[in-house]
Amino acid sequence: MKRAKFIFASSEASADLLYLTKFRVGDPCAYINTGERSFLLLSDLEIDRGKRVAAVDEVLSLSELEKTVQGESAEKPSLAKILARFIADRGTQKVTVPQDFPFGLARALRKEKIKLKPEKGAFVPERQIKTPAEIKAMSAALRITEAGFARAIEVLKATTIRQDNTLMWHRKVLTSELLRVEIESAILRAGGEARGDSIVAGGEQACDPHERGSGPLKANELIILDIFPRDAKSGYFGDMTRTVLRGKASDAQRHLWETCLQGQKMALEAMKPGVSGMEIHESVKKFFTDNGYPTEIRDGRWQGFFHGTGHGLGLEVHESPRFGAATLEPGLVLTVEPGIYVPGIGGVRHEDVAAVTAKGNLVLSRFPKVLEV
Repeated sequence: MKRAKFIFASSEASADLLYLTKFRVGDPCAYINTGERSFLLLSDLEIDRGKRVAAVDEVLSLSELEKTVQGESAEKPSLAKILARFIADRGTQKVTVPQDFPFGLARALRKEKIKLKPEKGAFVPERQIKTPAEIKAMSAALRITEAGFARAIEVLKATTIRQDNTLMWHRKVLTSELLRVEIESAILRAGGEARGDSIVAGGEQACDPHERGSGPLKANELIILDIFPRDAKSGYFGDMTRTVLRGKASDAQRHLWETCLQGQKMALEAMKPGVSGMEIHESVKKFFTDNGYPTEIRDGRWQGFFHGTGHGLGLEVHESPRFGAATLEPGLVLTVEPGIYVPGIGGVRHEDVAAVTAKGNLVLSRFPKVLEV
């Protein structure tokens, strides 16, 4: 018997399911591909929309299948029994499932004589290489991302600076939380989905790469803005980072900012088919070390460049491959985001999205990089 591919998830949680079906559904549903035909099992709430939209060969009714499995019994069948019939009706009892398949459901299906085998690698490996249509969708997501940046810069420029360097905006202290709301409101208006997790981290907070940021923002301090919304229409993500400063940068801050920018330019210039992502990463790391920013633990804290150069982007904000694990090939779309973090000076990260082409790469991001606003 053939081993079909089987998913039970929502397409909001499973990028694989969204990629395979082009159907956005918030509740878990069942998908199977026998290698010859693909099927989606949907509730009455979703079935009509699924028949219109889902990119599968056949959409089936969960409630109708439940009636069939129940037969003359007074007891409703379990979900596992229904899904076991759904699989068996496709001519197999062997399925390959994603590594994050629900454990409890897997146990229940095994009791129904369904043999499940977790996929060792990527469940849908073709997701790594983006089609021209996908690159177009990601470019649209980046335009949404840039609407968030435009609003952030607009707000920062409109602030006044108090004697204690606190930024005031419309007679209120400008905090990371308040600026995040303004950013994500702009994203919503531009057609994106904002989840409240954009990074707005200033001062010492910017020395922790995934610190979201909290509290008052200050003049003359580096502020990392990292925005990664999802396009509500396509489901694809944008992801960009800019580092700005309201006021006047010190020589140390400017050198940090400009060195990081030069490192990103080096990475982008090196991106072309056949090149190792790890070689690019190590060359950028060495460049930073040679310019006074070694990666090390000092006084109990990491400083320098202590994260990856980037990651795959698409239907997930972090997806395979990692920049350092990739051998570049046309169609890969990766973030390029070196960062340097030095407590006492601040953190800087420059991030753009680039698609590898036959001869090099195409940078999809457009928003300018400016230090002082």
